[in-house]
Amino acid sequence: MAEAHQAVAFQFTVTREGIDLRLSHQAFTEIYLSGVRSWKKRIIGLKNSVVTGVYPASPSSWLFVVIAILATMYTRSDPSMGLIAKIQENLPVSQSMSNQCQTLVSALLFSTMLWLLLIFTMRMCLKQLLSYHRWMFEKHGKMSTTTKVWVALVRIFSGRKPLLYSYQGSLPNLPVPAIKDTVKRHLESVRPLMDDTEFERMTQLASEFESKLGNRLQWYLKLKALWATNYVSDWWEEYVYLRGRSPIMVNSNYYGMDFMYVTPTPIQAARAGNSLHAHFLYRRKLNKEELRPTRIPGTVIPLCSAQCERLFNSTRIPGEETDTVQHWQDSDYIAVYHNGRYFRLRMYQAGRLLSPREIETQIQRILDDPSAPSTGEAKLGALTAGDRIPWAEARMKYFSSGVNKRSLDCIEKAAFFVSLDDEEQGVIADDPASLDAYAKSLLHGKCYDRWFDKSFTVIFYKNGKMGVNGEHSWADAPVLSHLWQQTLSTDCFQLGYNAEGHCKGEVDSSLPPPQKLSWEISPECEEQISQSLAVAQALADDVDIHVFAYQEFGKGRIKKCRVSPDAFIQMVLQLAYYRDQRRFCLTYEASMTRLFKEGRTETVRSCSNESSAFVRALENGEPSHVCRHLFQEASEKHQNLYRLAMTGSGIDRHLFCLYVVSKYLGVESPFLKEVLSEPWRLSTSQSPMHVEMFDIVNHPEYVSCGGGFGPVADDGYGVSYSFMGDNILNFHISCKHSCPETDAHKFGDQIRTALQDLLQLLSPIRTECHRAEGGGPDVKKHL
Repeated sequence: MAEAHQAVAFQFTVTREGIDLRLSHQAFTEIYLSGVRSWKKRIIGLKNSVVTGVYPASPSSWLFVVIAILATMYTRSDPSMGLIAKIQENLPVSQSMSNQCQTLVSALLFSTMLWLLLIFTMRMCLKQLLSYHRWMFEKHGKMSTTTKVWVALVRIFSGRKPLLYSYQGSLPNLPVPAIKDTVKRHLESVRPLMDDTEFERMTQLASEFESKLGNRLQWYLKLKALWATNYVSDWWEEYVYLRGRSPIMVNSNYYGMDFMYVTPTPIQAARAGNSLHAHFLYRRKLNKEELRPTRIPGTVIPLCSAQCERLFNSTRIPGEETDTVQHWQDSDYIAVYHNGRYFRLRMYQAGRLLSPREIETQIQRILDDPSAPSTGEAKLGALTAGDRIPWAEARMKYFSSGVNKRSLDCIEKAAFFVSLDDEEQGVIADDPASLDAYAKSLLHGKCYDRWFDKSFTVIFYKNGKMGVNGEHSWADAPVLSHLWQQTLSTDCFQLGYNAEGHCKGEVDSSLPPPQKLSWEISPECEEQISQSLAVAQALADDVDIHVFAYQEFGKGRIKKCRVSPDAFIQMVLQLAYYRDQRRFCLTYEASMTRLFKEGRTETVRSCSNESSAFVRALENGEPSHVCRHLFQEASEKHQNLYRLAMTGSGIDRHLFCLYVVSKYLGVESPFLKEVLSEPWRLSTSQSPMHVEMFDIVNHPEYVSCGGGFGPVADDGYGVSYSFMGDNILNFHISCKHSCPETDAHKFGDQIRTALQDLLQLLSPIRTECHRAEGGGPDVKKHL
């Protein structure tokens, strides 16, 4: 119980001789250093608030304005046109203050007001500039004069060294599309999925909605857009994520993988030491806002960074009707799970972050700990994997007081969660199924060895491999992906390992051991844990996942044929799905709306009239030149849909918000009800890869296999894909065993065949395009 004594600052004993008072110097030192660290963080936060608050100007510009005004007054000119004199007349100052001093104070007040006015003007100008999106619809390499001037103005008004959140006050608000435009685009998107009779019925429903109820709902939505920062994001988080009562494991959470071909060290504790240290280095930069604002690659256009705020120290709290996301300002420890036990591992000692070698030592202590789990402790995490209502009820009944509450608080308030697995995962030579098993382990594990409510869980395997599982409600995948890939880069290229595979550095021998958490689990609670585990296990067993790396060609070869890589893959998926199911389906591709304040995602409906016409032509054996022409039309259509989604003119978020308004008003809309019930049988997403963090040319083996997610529909596929450099394509395919019509491996084969067929189709123009330096119109170059 050494850790219990270390947690007590003083002890006293009452004896006949009096009171024997014993003080713990170490405990008081830790309290003092913790307070110093907290105050440092507050001071840095205050400083960053000032810098961000005056952006795009700088705090030093105030001094420049003051000096300019005083210098002008020294020449006996009045730059204020009488305002300084007016301020002086109404200045509530002491009569003892000289006239010259009153003039100086008035000049300072005028300079400050002028400075604030200039900041407001610059911010409004930048906001208007960032509202310009016509550049995105221009062909690649053909920039108009207007866009060139716009780029120059954005550079001028963007300042020199913005902090992470500097652009937040200058980003435009997400616009509300016109009802008629959204209805028109929706009808166009469902046309290839319906016969003439069905489409005529849908057209009548849409026309009735547009002319009657739609305008009323739109008025409320515009009112919200004027009042709220973003008319979609809060409702999207609440109704799509937090109000869902089914398990978030598989259905909502997603995963990210380690390097595909490289394991920096085979020592589990050493890999954890470097990785965890890198995570906290990233958090330090995040807290100081030293991370560069996210921009569209290759441009000066900033993206919203609001989702970064809840990356660390956050957890999802279950509720009977709706969950909530709880965020704490700071946490100096992580929660660790190993072999059925939970531990609290402090990451700071004497006010400093533990070195990688010290973290390795602490992790090894946990791995070597021979203690057995408490009764009911081993599978406690299954509560977070099952249905939400039983978990909410169990949390209220069994974890609202006493030792259980203290231990649960320790997990929920941790910076993030860590799981130390006793199994080995990763790519195994001559075993194609090894990646599939790796993905399933990251997605759901054993259903009780992850804490699925935490913002993210880092998993370390026995052979040195690692991965991450992310909760989806607090942010979208690109935010966690940036952290994950920065961690991989820091782990290998900055921290490194010694010749024996251990972390570098020295170890402070006075480090207290990790604290094992205590639990008092009643038989009734154990029964609830068993029920949640049964639900989660059935869900996990039903998931079919296939992961493969396609190395025949990649993004580079696609772009040389003047084709958008993303559009190319989407056409591949349409062709593969048609061959697999002999029909088309409503297809979801995730796009982002982070060009706007607090923007999250929008849907690109990839199955279009143009894509279905191309697939039919190819399958019916039409001449190659006809198929190539239809492919180009389908590709251009897809890119235009993607651009519309990014610029706030998508379909689904607008219709979703109209549906929410209708529910608040208590009115029924047959059109909205049918639209919101349409199943997404093919849900796709491109995994963001930050290739600038890696040297793909000199170290091509240091490539990640990306990440994936579970199937959205019971009878559909979930497909995540990523472009690793110019020569590798990664695919993560998921579906359910319980559906006899879907098979992840079979669909993977269809994707491989479709990739080759499209390359062969484009081969007549490939030679002509081989000398070209870049691709054609490609919106993905901006993402």
